[in-house]
Amino acid sequence: MDFSLNEVQEMLTDSIDKFIENDYAFDTRQEYASSDSGYSADVWNMFAELGWTAVPFSEEDGGFNGDQVDIMVMMQCFGRGLVVEPFLANVVLAGGILKRTADAGQKEKWLQPLIGGELHTTLAFTEPQARYDLSDIATTATADGDDWVLDGNKGFVLNGATSSLIIVPARTSGLPGDADGITLFAVPGDTPGMSMNAYHTIDGLRAAELTLENVRVDAGAVLGEIGGGFAALDATIDDATMAISAEAVGIMHVLKDKTIEYSKSRSQFGVPIGSFQALQHRMVDMLTACEQAQSLLMWAAMTCASGDGDAKRAISSIKYLVGTSGQLLGEEAVQIHGGMGVSWELDVAHYFKRLTAISQLFGNADWHLDRLAV
Repeated sequence: MDFSLNEVQEMLTDSIDKFIENDYAFDTRQEYASSDSGYSADVWNMFAELGWTAVPFSEEDGGFNGDQVDIMVMMQCFGRGLVVEPFLANVVLAGGILKRTADAGQKEKWLQPLIGGELHTTLAFTEPQARYDLSDIATTATADGDDWVLDGNKGFVLNGATSSLIIVPARTSGLPGDADGITLFAVPGDTPGMSMNAYHTIDGLRAAELTLENVRVDAGAVLGEIGGGFAALDATIDDATMAISAEAVGIMHVLKDKTIEYSKSRSQFGVPIGSFQALQHRMVDMLTACEQAQSLLMWAAMTCASGDGDAKRAISSIKYLVGTSGQLLGEEAVQIHGGMGVSWELDVAHYFKRLTAISQLFGNADWHLDRLAV
């Protein structure tokens, strides 16, 4: 299997890496993360102008026909830069649903502005009782004439408070746990009956809890078939799991490199700590974890892009690896840096926080190990 990137992917990598190196220093990232929105609107507009927000969409929809390998390339770069702009929430999650389910009119109304950077949207897919079970949806949508009335609660809605459109999976038939009976609704963020409880996450991003009480939408808000939304939801979350796994691998490489660099400059007993054999062994383990994760990531992305039947197993394999050896690598990086490894001023601490958050998002290591065992 050829693991090399094509010319377009190499150009994409170079452009994002140059942006991060020249315009996205750690202090700048911290400034964006501490703003009211949690990201820079100017940077997001630049993403759209450069076409980064259009990568995973078809040419017919105004995109570049990108696949999971292209998203892998981008998310690794974003991981290395610890980027806080809501690419995951807007492009991978909400965009993933819209490109799979929206009709021509809905794409013109919502997907085109999303690609152009004008519309912020997200997917409210988690519920308090569900943990990682996508089919455990208790939020209901009841038909009332030509309208639908939504009631329920959603948790951990990424980019929720700054999104003008919320895609809400709700149950139009069946019971929580049934794959059938789930319908996807595109609900404007200012719809009466919707309330947000926004909060900061441990990794410097923003999320919100969403409450829906008698939220009324018309038939034009339905995305795809009534009761047939689970397949699109499942495929979108698989893409998102691949995306954050790539981000995690990018973070792992940075933590490994920064730890090796630090070990060469930090002296103890008159010599660099990198000369201590015990620490050398630990850093070799970090290098091994990075190389293993990189290889598995590329195989998983190519497996998904090819439509292989083993795609779900490949996704669970890489997510399990970044949730175990990736987490261990982060702990090693923090410990070898000593007490300063957990300080707010050092970027290593923030990389580790993001890696920790990723390990729990879209299924932790134990959950994906169980999925592999089925």
